Order: sequence, then C-alpha cells, then structure tokens
Amino acid sequence: MPFIPSRVKYRKAQRGRRKGLAVSGSRVSFGEYGLKALGCGTITNKQLEMIRIIMSRALRKGGKFWIRIFSDKPVTKKPAETRMGKGKGDVDCWEAKVRRGKVLFEIGGVPRDYAQKVLRDITYKLPFKCRFVER
Repeated sequence: MPFIPSRVKYRKAQRGRRKGLAVSGSRVSFGEYGLKALGCGTITNKQLEMIRIIMSRALRKGGKFWIRIFSDKPVTKKPAETRMGKGKGDVDCWEAKVRRGKVLFEIGGVPRDYAQKVLRDITYKLPFKCRFVER
C-alpha cells in the first residue's frame, strides 16, 4: 500500500485530540476544485487507497488530482478475546488525522460539473461531511 510511511520516529502513538480547525492546507493550492472537510475525524490508509483508485478511474481521460493528506499515524489493536494488560497492541493500520477546514483532495483540468460529480462520489466514502470548493 502506498499510504504507509517508510520510517517513523515512534513505532506506536497515542490517540491525541480530534478537535480544532486546520492550521494549514485550508485553501485550494494545486488544482481548480477541491473537497474540504466540514468535520474532524480520521481516514485510514485503505480508505485513501480506495479514493485514489476511484479518482484515477474517473480522471483516466484527462485531468489531474492531488491527495493532500497522508496516513502517518499508527493505530494499534489487541487481538480478540485477550485479557487486559500485557502492554499495547500491535500496529493494525495507519490513519491520517483530519481537522475541520482541511482541503483533502484537489482536481484540475476537468469541467466544473464533472469535478463536482467525482468529488461527490468520494464524499460518500468518507466518515465525515465535506464541501465542494473552488479556487
């Protein structure tokens, strides 16, 4: 999977806060249209890969897309029916922390209505509400 970091400083991370506004990345920078998060949450590396496949299939004829987030936070999980204690579980997946106002994906080189359709299809796959934005 391409959305896994090659190296991390710490193998396991704490959960952290899932609140607040996006400090950076709140404007459309690369493409003409974007998808902005209206809520806070997380996106796993499998969800990002699925969205990348959807966008590449939709924009096969022309256009370009940018993924502005990366899953760099490890998520641990203990095996089922395991007793308490014995330390923290093994890394299960990787996720990207998303704050309200962050532009997640961008599209360029396609008409507005087509970009809106593609980004709406992606919105159905995300765990929080999003908005279509223009440059």
